[in-house]
Amino acid sequence: MSAAGHCWQCNQSTSGQLFCPACNSLQPPPNDYYALLGLERKLNLNTQALQQRFYELSRRLHPDRFMQRPVEERQYSLDASSILNDAYRTLKDPVKRAQYVLKQAGFDVGEQRSKDVPPELLEEVFELNMALEEMRGGDNSARPQLEQAESNFTRMMTDVDRQLESLFEKYDRSPSRDPLSELRGVLNRRKYIQNLLDEVHAELTPDT
Repeated sequence: MSAAGHCWQCNQSTSGQLFCPACNSLQPPPNDYYALLGLERKLNLNTQALQQRFYELSRRLHPDRFMQRPVEERQYSLDASSILNDAYRTLKDPVKRAQYVLKQAGFDVGEQRSKDVPPELLEEVFELNMALEEMRGGDNSARPQLEQAESNFTRMMTDVDRQLESLFEKYDRSPSRDPLSELRGVLNRRKYIQNLLDEVHAELTPDT
């Protein structure tokens, strides 16, 4: 086994590259999505450039290209292709990308808990739950209230997404834990609002 940073095949320095510059052997792929794609760790990404990089690496790492290579490289190809697919699915979505960066930085981004209701939404959530109970009990007079709630939550989502854009720019200018801490709070609020919006939409447009 070669030392870290050295090719497993020829033992030359790889300088952190995915392919050895000396013998061109595929190296053990990094688990870090940004590192695998060769991208700077930023929250604002050019999605077209990301897609092009994904396609380029998909071709280079495809297991069919390594069928005649040593067993180590065949396994590295399988591992790299799997990580690459996960990386692209995650990084192409702004919310998933932000959650990934937060998790990598050690922030808890677990499931939303019912006690995490944003304080400014407490009254609205209480009234919403009452209206939902009425609708589920057959009282259609609550529909206008639910339609208004749906409109309000949609507007809130738009506002939250603007906040996310601002925090993305703030982090990219000066990567630190402060903007990430703010970002986590906004993402939690967004997730809560999205859950409410989904619940209202499901009640207003039930399956037939």
